[in-house]
Amino acid sequence: MPWFSEKADQIEMSRLEELMDKTVEEARRRICARPKRVLLLPPDITRAHSKVGRLTEVLYERLQGEADVHVIPTLGQHVPHTPDENRRMFGSIPNERIHPHDWRGGSVRVGEIPADFVEQITHGAADWPMPIVLNRMLMEESWDLVINIGHVVPHEVLGFANHNKNYFIGLAGKDLICASHMAAACCGIENNLGTLTTPVRACFNKAEDDYLGHLPDLYVQVVMARNEQDELVHTGIYVGNDLDTYLEAARQSREQNITVFDEPLEKVVCVMQADEFVSTWVANKAVYRTRMVLADGGQLVIIAPGLKRFGEQPEVDDLIRKYGYVGTPKVMEQYRTNADMQDLAHATAHLIHGSSEGRFSITYAPGHMSKEEIEGVNFRYADLEETLAKYPPDRLKEGFNELADGERVFFIPTPSAGLWATREKLFDRPTGFET
Repeated sequence: MPWFSEKADQIEMSRLEELMDKTVEEARRRICARPKRVLLLPPDITRAHSKVGRLTEVLYERLQGEADVHVIPTLGQHVPHTPDENRRMFGSIPNERIHPHDWRGGSVRVGEIPADFVEQITHGAADWPMPIVLNRMLMEESWDLVINIGHVVPHEVLGFANHNKNYFIGLAGKDLICASHMAAACCGIENNLGTLTTPVRACFNKAEDDYLGHLPDLYVQVVMARNEQDELVHTGIYVGNDLDTYLEAARQSREQNITVFDEPLEKVVCVMQADEFVSTWVANKAVYRTRMVLADGGQLVIIAPGLKRFGEQPEVDDLIRKYGYVGTPKVMEQYRTNADMQDLAHATAHLIHGSSEGRFSITYAPGHMSKEEIEGVNFRYADLEETLAKYPPDRLKEGFNELADGERVFFIPTPSAGLWATREKLFDRPTGFET
């Protein structure tokens, strides 16, 4: 069970900061009375809207007077922060205390989840081992206290984000990122989304039990929802060091962050904020989180003023440009024979996740990419200024909107903070993927 938790219509930041004091007190009592070396593991700037960067700053302030405190943003294979992004995300924490995770050269192999376990837990969808390759600083340096901080929200690989995702994706090496993402893609993104324990999450739970039992760690997990003023606010916090801490947070997220419809939607318009989403690797969360509610033949319009590339890494960007979002059958056919897709299997999985499978159209209105680039990967293109004029985000409310010309659209201002699905798609899933 969690050490403590709090749930309310809205939890003010001042109250969350008070609960960081309680977190430190409980950590001293339960883990280490006088921690000398502390590691904080928050998400990266693509989760800035969760405001857990501020909670990380508060924990740093509370501990740095007596301990040697370090921060590793759980980047996975995302681009490391610039000093300015560190300041925006983590406030006054000194830049030299914030260490970028190197997913290629900065990890060490500590074991593996055997292929037979992966095959059993994925019901035969994946039959390869998952090498457990993790951040060298995490695994090889000595820590008295490790605090994971993050936002629990529906997620395309693990059902819900955070908890040990911080380790096994956020601080993972290339081989683990590739193996886990491809396994999730083979299980089916629509089977994963909003599931409390996906097959890949089950693999990570086993890896945590097998290889991370020595870590003096705990989890600080927040849940957010929209209030009556259409503001995204904190509604829950869960602090503890067991699986139930995750499950309780995920159950609240399931209640508050999944919007269920009896009938599919014909047209959805989303905004991906410019300061968080600069690649389709992360902006495609608009695709992931709405795909289960879009009607066959429906339309998804994504307003992405910060969009400037497809992949987070140059080689991933090149691969996306080369193959495009062309649907599972075509991607899997190419994957079986093409060495570059096998080498960057996580990017291959992303091509599957980001495709509509020809079921609905995906239109991007990007800030810094051309019509040729967008259409070259099998998306539709719309001019940003024209799209903003037609669908002004500051004048639309979340939910159904009827425009002056009679068009009716469903508007989502922060698609990364939830999941939208029909009742049929959410509840009619294979055994092992129950919500």
